[in-house]
Amino acid sequence: MINIIKNDRRLIVGIGSALVDILIHEDDEFLEKTGVIKGGMTLVDNTWIERTLAMGSGTATIVAGGSACNTIVGVGKLGGQARFVGKCGTDPWGRQYGYDLGKQNVDPALLRSDSPTGRVLSIITPDAQRTMFTYLGASAETRPEEITAGSFEDAAVVHIEGYLLFNPDLIQAALMAAKKAGALISLDLASFTVVEQSLALLKKLVADYVDILIANEDEARAFSGHSDEELALSALSETANIAVLKVGSRGSRISHAGDTIHIQAIGDGTALDTTGAGDLWAAGFLFGLVNGHPLEKCGRLGSACGYEVCQVIGANIPNEGWNRIKKLLD
Repeated sequence: MINIIKNDRRLIVGIGSALVDILIHEDDEFLEKTGVIKGGMTLVDNTWIERTLAMGSGTATIVAGGSACNTIVGVGKLGGQARFVGKCGTDPWGRQYGYDLGKQNVDPALLRSDSPTGRVLSIITPDAQRTMFTYLGASAETRPEEITAGSFEDAAVVHIEGYLLFNPDLIQAALMAAKKAGALISLDLASFTVVEQSLALLKKLVADYVDILIANEDEARAFSGHSDEELALSALSETANIAVLKVGSRGSRISHAGDTIHIQAIGDGTALDTTGAGDLWAAGFLFGLVNGHPLEKCGRLGSACGYEVCQVIGANIPNEGWNRIKKLLD
């Protein structure tokens, strides 16, 4: 057992953008026309999303999403105590968003706005990579003063998505409120483009507040400046109590107290869609952590969640997938 959690709390609270995911499958040529680098995230307006959708060749899949929300839904599906803090519209999408969270064992601590609920267009290429274009909508209107220690009452861990770095005052307020509430802070770096655009601020916030830092290889490279994975993980671990480096089909590495654990990936590395893979990895890992499991088991739970979500379109693992994951808890 590990003693990262210093009290008997089990609640995991996520804070981030409440967004509806729109997923389309297109080839690399289609993606190249957008002028962005594959695998990143670009902020756009709603008109851009509608125009790009009209150029697409297939039918879109629409699901509730947002990085931190995906993680918290995963915690709820595992049977954990889960709450999500975010802002959405009063439109039908926003009402459905809250209803769906409640159905999935998540306390929907949602703020409301008259603006449209935000959305993300994810273009999935044949290699299963997803490139995201985000219209923040109502989610961008969350004000720092709306986030207080009460938002995170009784939380063992507050999980923050790196996309909040685009709103420096908001992420600072969330970090301060989480610490005031006595919670540990988990930060997922979210996207290498986010890291590159916010590097100076990110490094300061991580050093001052973050206990658990989660990154994939591209994000770790952008954060640390190292292409070598060992050096990148070392740089991550210098700033956080627990540092995680996810390396896709090669598994993950977890660094804590000077030790590094290598977690093998589950499955043969094939994927239908990588949307939500990192978010669901975090769900399994954090659920294991607050329930006192060894880091190796936390990592295996993360890998199982990440694998299962890659076998479906979108970030919603079906019940049979959750049943396979839960067998790891027996």
